[in-house]
Amino acid sequence: MNILVLNCGSSSVKFQIIATDVDAIEHNADRRLASGIIERIGGEAVLTFRVDGKVSRQTAPVRDHRQAVEQILRWACSGESGITEVQSVADIHAIGHRVVHGGECFTHSTLITDEVIRGIEACIDLAPLHNPANLKGIRAGAEVFGPGFPQVAVFDTAFHQTLNEVAYLYALPYQLYRRHRLRRYGFHGTSFRYVAFRYRQLTGKSREETNIVALHLGNGCSACAIRAGASVDTSMGYTPLEGLMMGTRAGDIDPSIVDFLEMKEGFTAREIEALLNKQSGLLGVSGLTNDMRDLLDEIHEHDDRRAKLAVAMFCYRARKYIGAYLAAMGGADAVVFTGGIGENAAEVRTRICEGLEWFGLELDPAQNQALVNRKEGVISRAGSRLAAYVIPTDEELLIARDTARCVAGVPNPY
Repeated sequence: MNILVLNCGSSSVKFQIIATDVDAIEHNADRRLASGIIERIGGEAVLTFRVDGKVSRQTAPVRDHRQAVEQILRWACSGESGITEVQSVADIHAIGHRVVHGGECFTHSTLITDEVIRGIEACIDLAPLHNPANLKGIRAGAEVFGPGFPQVAVFDTAFHQTLNEVAYLYALPYQLYRRHRLRRYGFHGTSFRYVAFRYRQLTGKSREETNIVALHLGNGCSACAIRAGASVDTSMGYTPLEGLMMGTRAGDIDPSIVDFLEMKEGFTAREIEALLNKQSGLLGVSGLTNDMRDLLDEIHEHDDRRAKLAVAMFCYRARKYIGAYLAAMGGADAVVFTGGIGENAAEVRTRICEGLEWFGLELDPAQNQALVNRKEGVISRAGSRLAAYVIPTDEELLIARDTARCVAGVPNPY
């Protein structure tokens, strides 16, 4: 089964074509046939396609998401793409969509029906920048392939629907939750599901034996406490702004700062929202960049004080959440690092784990340095009471697998 995986933004479409089915999933034999992105939809778009490490780029007028999907298919079915498994549109068997917010409606990936579309529409208030774009991708798929073509929605929030109300409620008047569903939803759920599943494969543990604290560290960052294979707490909240310090997001702050900035700086609510989401975090503290690689270079080459401060704050906040979740869970078996920073910045992993020795976590410096560039495995010493792993995430693969299972009518084992 060739699955077209779509991740639609307001003016972009990221895609992968993955060959998988229930048997391939069982034997970890899925095959990534192609990937790419179409950017600047609505004008002269930039089209980037990748097959077997070869990259091709071109430009073309792309009016909307439907035309973007048509461009992907036109390229994939052409001889120049080099994808032997896809010779015509009939060789695409289903579409899997990343959908950011499923609210309380969706606890699992699901085949898309009119009712599901209405449920995603009902969550637009919760993700006004993302769900409308995800819906454009779903409608484009239906228009290009036909209304009966199988499409599956995979929700970022679904994995965290196992949180109980002690963990997901805010200490606000309860009627505000009833009226507006103000609560912790959490994000990066697809990533956390994948690394928890992969951890089980690496360790031979069952789902019920999977007790880990996972850190997805990239430009967006969040932590997740996973007990018996299920999410029991997570750092992102009603929006992705809460929690860890991130590339451009502030993470946890005192809410009274918002009112203070309105009064002292004359900022509007929209300006403060932009400041907290796009001008804070590593970028805001360092005054240089939101890219951890560049900040580490600045520290090594120029001993930049604010770069050092930004990295130190980033690592401290992550370590604080690990400690909180270990306490809330009554202990765990491993800390798992994933995401661009988590997978590649050995120095950051070291600094986050400093001080966790009393939990029984002892890093192996050589292993920690060796596991970068999508290498996976253990980075703690043999005999360490609390283990540490690096597991590169693969959200697109999980979306493809969920899609294959939903189409086949097979229950999701994650």
